[in-house]
Amino acid sequence: MDYGQFCPVAKAMEMLGEKWTLLILRELHMGATRFNELQRGLSLISPTILTKRLNELADAEIILRRKIPGQRGNEYFLTQAGKETLPMLQTVGTWGMRWARGDVRDSDLDVELLMLYLQRSVKTEMLPGDQSVIHFKFTDLKKLSDWWLLVKGCNVDICLEDPGKDVDVYLTTDLHTMVSCWMGDKTYKQAIADKHLTLVGPSALTRNIQSWISDSIFAGIPPAREI
Repeated sequence: MDYGQFCPVAKAMEMLGEKWTLLILRELHMGATRFNELQRGLSLISPTILTKRLNELADAEIILRRKIPGQRGNEYFLTQAGKETLPMLQTVGTWGMRWARGDVRDSDLDVELLMLYLQRSVKTEMLPGDQSVIHFKFTDLKKLSDWWLLVKGCNVDICLEDPGKDVDVYLTTDLHTMVSCWMGDKTYKQAIADKHLTLVGPSALTRNIQSWISDSIFAGIPPAREI
């Protein structure tokens, strides 16, 4: 994409303005380094487009592509130029919370993306013991309705099949409610009072779920209609 202008906004958009590019950078900032990890966070992107965008970002020296030692494939890391896109992404996200969230459709409620975010949001140091198991059940989904987060030390893994371990906390809800709670549109206490969310487990963990799962970094930003 060439705008033919010397304006720095135009030059930046020549590098960053293609579809998916900013979302790829979002995933890299959130810790993804490998192709399959990027695909997990961008479920609708085709492998061809993802490869093309990664090559473009590498050519622009916004990311560094490095072969995985002893394996096939590459890892991708933000360069200094890439790291400096973070404030821009945060600004875009803030703008989106204020002005674009009224356009969220049911088709935008992606349970795989939500669970990836929840996996990244667990504050492992706030969970007692060396291992915890959290079970999420989405009552409105026919497929992908049951998810387990396995916390061991500082690592958090996702399972779609029962890992056969004792569950510490059961969360039963619908997808829209869980997205709303994590995004800060609704409190967990409100969802429980409305009978849209059920929490079962030790009160030390269920009394304040936000003590061990962080909200979205954009939670608490009111929509423009409320300002």
